[in-house]
Order: sequence, then C-alpha cells, then structure tokens
Amino acid sequence: MRITTLFLLVALAAMVECYSVSKYSRRSIRDLLVRSKRRWVLSTIEFEEEQEAKYPVEISRMYNDKTQDKDFRFVINGDGVPEVFTIDESTGAVFAHKKVDREITPLYHIKFDVLDRKTGEKIDKELAFDVAIKDINDNPPKFTNPEITTDVKESIRDRYLPVTLEVRDIDQENTPNSEVTITMLSQTPLEPKINVEQSSGGLARLTLKGCFDYDKANKYKIVVEAKDHGTKPKALSSTAVVNLNIVDSNTHQPRFKERQYKGEAMEMTTNSSVLRVAVEDKDTPNTDAWRAKYFIIAGNEEGIYNLETDPKTNEGILSIIKKKNYEHTTLINLQISVKNIEDIFVCAGARPPADSVNITLKMIDTNDPPEFEKVIANVYLKEEEEPGKVLFTPKVKDVDSNIARFVLVDDPANWVAIDGKTGEIKATKKMDRESPFVDQENVYKVIIAAIDDGEPPATSTCTVNFHLQDINDNTPRLLNNSVVICGNKDSKVMLRANDSDADPYSGPFSFSLGGDETLKQQWKVEPKYGEEVGLVSLKTLPYRNYSIPLVIMDQQNFAGHETLELTVCECDENGFCRGKKPLSSSFGAVGIGLAIAGLLAFLLLLLMFLCEYGPKKFECVPEDEGNQTLIPYNQEGGGSPCTVTEPTFFQTPTDNIIVTDGLKQATMKLTETAPIMTYDMDTYNSSASTMFQSPGMYQQSETVRSHGARNTMRYSTWQTNRTNTYRGRSSIYQHSLSLRSDQRLENQIDRSLHMVDGNLVDYPVDQPCTYAYEGKDSVCQSLDELSFNNLGDDLQFLDDLGPKFQTLGQLCNQTTKK
Repeated sequence: MRITTLFLLVALAAMVECYSVSKYSRRSIRDLLVRSKRRWVLSTIEFEEEQEAKYPVEISRMYNDKTQDKDFRFVINGDGVPEVFTIDESTGAVFAHKKVDREITPLYHIKFDVLDRKTGEKIDKELAFDVAIKDINDNPPKFTNPEITTDVKESIRDRYLPVTLEVRDIDQENTPNSEVTITMLSQTPLEPKINVEQSSGGLARLTLKGCFDYDKANKYKIVVEAKDHGTKPKALSSTAVVNLNIVDSNTHQPRFKERQYKGEAMEMTTNSSVLRVAVEDKDTPNTDAWRAKYFIIAGNEEGIYNLETDPKTNEGILSIIKKKNYEHTTLINLQISVKNIEDIFVCAGARPPADSVNITLKMIDTNDPPEFEKVIANVYLKEEEEPGKVLFTPKVKDVDSNIARFVLVDDPANWVAIDGKTGEIKATKKMDRESPFVDQENVYKVIIAAIDDGEPPATSTCTVNFHLQDINDNTPRLLNNSVVICGNKDSKVMLRANDSDADPYSGPFSFSLGGDETLKQQWKVEPKYGEEVGLVSLKTLPYRNYSIPLVIMDQQNFAGHETLELTVCECDENGFCRGKKPLSSSFGAVGIGLAIAGLLAFLLLLLMFLCEYGPKKFECVPEDEGNQTLIPYNQEGGGSPCTVTEPTFFQTPTDNIIVTDGLKQATMKLTETAPIMTYDMDTYNSSASTMFQSPGMYQQSETVRSHGARNTMRYSTWQTNRTNTYRGRSSIYQHSLSLRSDQRLENQIDRSLHMVDGNLVDYPVDQPCTYAYEGKDSVCQSLDELSFNNLGDDLQFLDDLGPKFQTLGQLCNQTTKK
C-alpha cells in the first residue's frame, strides 16, 4: 500500500511539472517525499558555553512515531554521556548536567536508540544528534611573545623596525569575539616616533619615523595592546612590551690629533715603523664605527711607503717597504687621510668629508751598494767540461763609490773560483750533473758578492745559475745485485737496472749474459730489453751460490758490467732458504726444550763415563793438553797396562805399515815417510804407541819394551797434529796430541837425553829431574780440552821450551860434560 501510494505521488508530480498546472514546485515534491518516511525528525541542538543555571537543565526532547501503542524506552551514548548529557528513558528529554567550554569541545556527537522494554530489541534504526556549543567572549587576545628585546642599528633607514608582533584569540573564528585590534599604548622616550602597523591574521609590525640618535638615547620601551570586538559579556584585551637597544653606528668622522707630522729614515733601507699618527673618534670604542682606516693620498706614487692600522691602539703606522737610492738627502711630503671601517651615517644633510694631514719625511743619503746588471744570471754548459774556462763575468755599477773586490759567497761543491778584481768565474773542477749539489732542474747555484770602497762599505749579491747539460758519463747498474731463486729449473727472478744519466742516455736497457757458453746453457735473460727483465734458469742446478756476469747497455750502447750474486735454494713458505732462519726468528719453546734435553743427555753420558772409568788408571794413555778427539770407551772391564809386541816397519813410497799385537791388525797406507832414527831406551818403561799420519805430518812409531826393550822412533815433517794409538787388552784408544802436549814434550826430552854432541846413543846421558805439575787433578781427560788447534809448521818453539826446560837443559849439559 505504501509503495503504491509513493508511485502515485511521483506520477502526479511529474504530470504537474509537464503541464505547468501544479501549484507545487519540484522542491516541494522532494520535501513531501522525505517527510513521507517514518524516521526520526533530527536537528542540531545549541547549548551556550559557561551558562549560569541550576543543573541539570533540559536542552531538548526526542520523539519517534514508531513508539505508538508500544512499551519502549530511550537510550543514548557518545560524546559527554553520561558525564555531561543524559536522557529520560520514558519521555526522551535530554539534560545537561554542568557547564561546558567551547574552546575545549565545540561539538558533541550523541547516538540514541528506542528499545522495546520487554525484549530489548530496537524498535527503529539507530540515529544521532549533535549538541553545538554556542561561543561567548570568554578568552582575551594574547601575544605569542608578551615581551620582546632586540637590537636596532642607529643607522637604520628602513620604515619597519626588526620587530614582529603576533596575537591569537581562541574564541570562535570569524566572530567579533576573535576579531582583534592592535594599538600603541606608550613609548619611552617619545622621539623618534614609533607606530604599530597591523596586518591580517593577527600580525603587526613597528614602524619608525625619523632617525635614532645614539648620543641622545640608546634604549626604548614600547607598550602595545591587543583588544577583541566581543560584547558578551564584554570586550577583552592584553598587552606586550617591546625593548629596543640602539647599537651605535658611525655617525662621527675620526680626526687626527695633530695637523702636521715629521719623521726621518735612511735611504736604501726598509723600516717597519718610521712614525705613528693618532686620531680621536666619538663613536663607541672597539667597534667598526670607531676603528680607523688610514690612506696615503699623495706622495707614494712608487709604492715605497705603507700606512696601516695598529689594531690595539687604533694608530696609523708609517713604514718603508721598498728601498730607494737618493743622490742627496731629500725631504718627502706625504698626504694621508683616515676614515672608519663602517661607512659614515647621516640622517639628513650632506656627508662630512674625511680628515687629512701632511707628513714630512727626511730621507738621509748613505753609501749606495753596487748594482749588478742581472741579479740572477743563467749560464748554460755541458757537464764534465775541462776546468779552467771562464764561465761568467758580472757587470756591476756603483753611482757613488768604486768596486773594491768580488768574493765568492756560496759554492756548495767547490767547483769554481772568482777573480777578486774582475769578478770572472772559472771552473776549478769538472761539474757533474748527477752530483747531490745539483738540484732537480739540473742547476748548480753559485752566489757572488760585490763590495765597494764606500764608508761604510756596501755589498750586493748576484746568483749565478749554471744549467748543466747531460752527457753519457754513467753506466747502467743493477738496483740489487744479490738475489735468491726459490726452486730450480724454469725458475725466474726479476732484475731492474738504473742509470744516473737522463734520457736519451739511460733506459730502457739491453741485458745480456757475460762469460762463456757454459753460462748461457744454464741461464737466459727474458726479455732482453726494458727497465726490468727476468733471469730464467734453463736446467736443474745444485743448491748453492752463483756469480753471474751481466752486460747492461743504455740507449747509446754504453755498457755496464755487473756481477749478480745469486743463490739457488729451496725456500720455505716465507720465502727464506730452508736451513737459514730469518734474523727475526726466535728460538721458541720447542728449541729450548731440545737444548735442555741435549744438555741432560750430555751430563748423563759424562756421569756414566766417570762411574765406569773414573777409579781406574790407564797407564798407556799419556796426558795431553793440546788438540784432542774423544776416546771411544766401548769396552767392558776397564783398562790395564798395555803389552804389545815389537812392530815391524816397512818403508816404501806406497808401502803398507802393519802393526800386530796379537789382538788386532791395522793396515795404513803411507805415501811418504821420513828417514828412520833408531835408538835404545833400557831405562824407559812405558806402553807401546804407534802413530801414523798422512804425508807432511809428523809420523812416529814407538816400540817400548819393559826392562831394557829396544825403542825405535821415526820422525818426519811435523805439522799441526799427530795421532797416537794405544792398545790395552781388547781396547784401542786413539786421540790427537798437540805440539805442546805432555807426550810430545816427554818424547823431546827423552830424545835430548840420548843425544851427545848431536849423536844418538843407546843409554841415557843423564836422568831427568822430576818437576811438580799443578794442572792435573784427575786421571780422566778433561772434556774442556776437546778442541782442535792449528799451530802451523814452525818448530822453533822446540828450541826454547821456557825457563823450566832451560834449567833442565843446563843440568843435562853439565852431566854430559862430566
């Protein structure tokens, strides 16, 4: 039914529009359609802020057409519920329970429903209403910065001062409550006039009419008011204070304290302070408005003088920065002026001129120094030219004196000499371009001086630059002539050469091997041309050191002959030859442990030796002090007196000597022996010993027979060592005896005792005396004596055996004569 009615109304409205017979407009029909819906009738509720009333206050009442003949209740929720707003469930009356502030919450959005009391179901769709808070003028306009302090230059010319004011009113916008007017309340002092110019948006600026005068007032205080246009309950306002600090500007010109200045100086000299000038200025000290700048207006056309400011005293300092020669004492007139760093400021009228004064400077004439035609002279020549040639003759003039002499001031390498009268420079030595006294530009510098005969004598100097042209006077050389090759065949080492000469007398170089063809079969140079080449091994070579001759030629085929010391070895991972440690290697914990273990093993062997052989006496082992070797103690049972049979000797150039004692036979091949000397020693009781040595060594064969045995001794050329073989039971002991050993001395003494007038006899001439020997306290040989010593072939020491043996010889000679 409802739908049918809706369509009929729409059709009727269309017909009225088409035929213009309806008294309803299209808008009226649209309103009719809206009102035909059974919905909530809503509106925005207005509630004034800060309202004075007896709360709660009813502000509106809700109604719904679907509640007819139904048991229902109203429910609301949303902004301010239930703190500010509530509803009567039965009547739909909406209440406000306290004051509200629009500046905090300008609008409350509240949702409400109508529910069946029994079932709690919604009778109609959920709708909402707004509570708009009505504004009143309860907030005054406020300055964002209520007090401003700023500096303003005295010389400000702009219309606006550097001060901006901003005002805000939080009442509702675009209403009289938030509309603000900014005005000037007061100004101290009153001149010059300062105003406020307001712009839109609550902004304002201060304007100036006229000029500040720092000398009259340097501080200003301005009070500004901002007032709104509200009337309910009334208009509100606030103020701000602006403090202006006037900064002094240059409003006063500096003036010289004196109107005339005088000074004097010597000619041909510089002077950093000839005289000082002072000014006075009324502006603030130590500011740019006070600091002075001095100028020379006239009299300094040649740029000889300079005028600058002393930053501490603000005085002007006149100085002479260039030397000038005056023929006579001369008066110089200078006109100077002064102004400030900051430009002068004039509020009205013309700018005053800068102050200026005159300076009279007396330049005193002195002896002028000689003047070289060229202060720096250049001479070009080839290096290594023969000395004696005149290289340079200076040209000098002196306006008021005569040149007395020339001297050589600086000649670093002592290559030249100067003629004291003419100043001629001659070379005394060949000049070498590669010398450390020649700079990188190939220039050798010499300084000479000319001295006149004035009073006092004056001196001037000249620098002579000798430009040395290069010649090919240096051969190429290896940068490193000692290298190591790690590995063997096809191994390569890089070689670099250098030539002290410059291009085209230097590299790139040609490298080649010197020596015979054998060397070229072992090595090759690859490539053969360049700054750096490689040396390659062609075959497997033994690990050792090699000396390889090289020929290196420069671009002009000027050859240099170098010898490369090369080591071929097996290298470790660090590039060092194995078996050789780098200098930086350390012994390490493992090495220390091995050293301690070896020392302990040595001590253990020594202890075993002492325990095994210490208590026993080896009669066949003679004492020895010279070069010794270790005696093999490898037989059990210890030692006992040695007994041997008399050996038989065979002497031929290639004979073998056989020694037989019934225990062991030893055969040694002798290439050369000395003539045999035979003698008997009936009273000599000792063990048999046999010593064999290579050609040129002392050889001795001794057969000692107890109780009158016959002794045979063979002597040949004595050299450095000898070897005795001692046989006892089943042990053979062999060690080296030095020339000064006890055994050797004993044999010498024994031979001397059997000599009468140079002939050997079979009986002893005299019995030797016994002398105490303090050096032996053990039957064991000392391990400290295990050393080797070369004493040469000199046998003269046998003729002079010391004081003891000289005494013994005298006793023997006396006995023989008897």
